[in-house]
Amino acid sequence: MSTAAVATRPPPRLWPGTLGARLFLILLAGLVIAYALSFTVLFLERYVTSKTVMLGTLENDVATSISILDRLPAAERAAWLPRLDRRNYRYVLGPGLPGVPTLSSQAEDIANTIQSAAGRQVPVTVEMIPGDGKRLQAHFKLSDGAPLTIDVRPGSMPLAQWLPYVLIAQLGLLVLCSWLAVRVAIRPLVTLAEAADALDPNETAPRISEAGPSEVAHAAAAFNAMRDRIAQFVEERVRILAAISHDLQTPITRMKLRAEMAEESVEKDKLISDLSEIERLVREGLAYARSVHGHAEVSTRIDVGSFLESLAYDYQDTGKAVTLTGRPEGAVVTKPHALRRVLTNLIDNALKFGGSAELAAQRHPDGSLRIQVMDRGTGIPEDQLDAVMQPFFRLEQSRSRETGGTGLGLAIAQQLVLAMGGSMQLRNREGGGLSAEITLP
Repeated sequence: MSTAAVATRPPPRLWPGTLGARLFLILLAGLVIAYALSFTVLFLERYVTSKTVMLGTLENDVATSISILDRLPAAERAAWLPRLDRRNYRYVLGPGLPGVPTLSSQAEDIANTIQSAAGRQVPVTVEMIPGDGKRLQAHFKLSDGAPLTIDVRPGSMPLAQWLPYVLIAQLGLLVLCSWLAVRVAIRPLVTLAEAADALDPNETAPRISEAGPSEVAHAAAAFNAMRDRIAQFVEERVRILAAISHDLQTPITRMKLRAEMAEESVEKDKLISDLSEIERLVREGLAYARSVHGHAEVSTRIDVGSFLESLAYDYQDTGKAVTLTGRPEGAVVTKPHALRRVLTNLIDNALKFGGSAELAAQRHPDGSLRIQVMDRGTGIPEDQLDAVMQPFFRLEQSRSRETGGTGLGLAIAQQLVLAMGGSMQLRNREGGGLSAEITLP
């Protein structure tokens, strides 16, 4: 592996990328730590209590056992030993096993307890038995001088067999509650993000529900109010554009009539040409304003293949180089007049900049329809493929309308496609040329 490949490899992500996962980890970690601390405190408290009870029981039992053995005749002591034995310690007549004087903290506590039970006047020696775990022996002599050994094997604090299952069940409950809490907290945010992503002032989408906690209801109400303000703002601007474009048509028509009535001259021809360009710009501005709210046309069911063939034949009848490849079968529910307007606009552009147009259509496996209008012109720079669909944007920066147009054709086409519920994308073709792709549901 090269050094460059190692250098460009991104570092591993230790922190999850989603807010829900982060909140889940923080909440779960806090609950698990709090639960572990509580369990540790309870366990230590139980351990200390058990240890105190055990040492107290050991002290009383050893004192009683020593008193019994001390009062019994030497010949009867061996018969009593099994009665005095306990689970963790037993009594042995004799010096016991050799050991080492080093004691652990637990052994120290046991030694002090046995010493207290035997009485301070009786010397007691406590030793650890090497190689036998925590086993220890306490050596002392009875009143008649007979040696007695207490063999102690300290055991761990007993735990219930069901305790691990309870711990696992509690941990699972913590995970479930943490997940539910994060889901309830994150769901309104996800809904708000989805609504913001699907925000379209031109579409009549259902409003976000304002039910729920006060903070969630306030955020939903604020978002609904913002969407209403945006829709009103866009509608007002479009209405102004449509009104201006509509009102300009009458004075422009009067100016053209007056210009045509003037004496023939070069200036008259230039004036009429300029007025025609202004009229076309106003007409396209009005068409763009109408396309933004292009929901007036009712969707109908049309045969896709017949529709595209009819469109291609109309161009071929006028001598235009328009060919149709791929005739999809079946019907589609769409707005036929808007679709014809879009395809006509794209075909005109292909004829203008490429000299010919190729019309192709095919169905996707999911049932959607893709229509392509292709040419072999110069194409569009990659960094401007999105910009050309903005209103009044022209690749041709000259003032000539014959070469640059008004910059509204593709914007109108995109608005109409969006009104049909589809999408439009431009891409350059291999070998030169442009492909405009329309996808309809």
